[in-house]
Amino acid sequence: MEQHVGKELGLTEWFTIDQAAITAFAKLTHDEQWIHVDPERAAKESPYKKTIAHGFMVLAFASKFAYETFEVQDAVMGVNYGTDKVRFISPTPVDARIRGRLSLEAFEPKSNGYKYKINIVFEIEGQEKPACMAEWLALAYAG
Repeated sequence: MEQHVGKELGLTEWFTIDQAAITAFAKLTHDEQWIHVDPERAAKESPYKKTIAHGFMVLAFASKFAYETFEVQDAVMGVNYGTDKVRFISPTPVDARIRGRLSLEAFEPKSNGYKYKINIVFEIEGQEKPACMAEWLALAYAG
């Protein structure tokens, strides 16, 4: 991975965020604010005129996008280590399609594997500004 530091790793396919997924995330996290789960109220009162996905829901697709973009070949297990920086730039409206653009920012060998930092831009189809930008840290344990 060292030779990929500073380079784009890939771009995922588009993925639709529908109301069923938003509602399931709201129930799971106990964040059932109307802006996420009440389409009728959102149409009347929200500045977006429809429900929007939770920012943390969008961020949760970091692992999905990583699996779709690259593979650490000698790893037997990977775990989330955290984030250095996360910004929710634009709301993600219901039925929007998002994708991930991933770049390797840092790579550090460890005695039992690797620690690395991935920059992820969560793009929204048809919008100039992304939904989210995150510096995501992960650990890969070697086999």
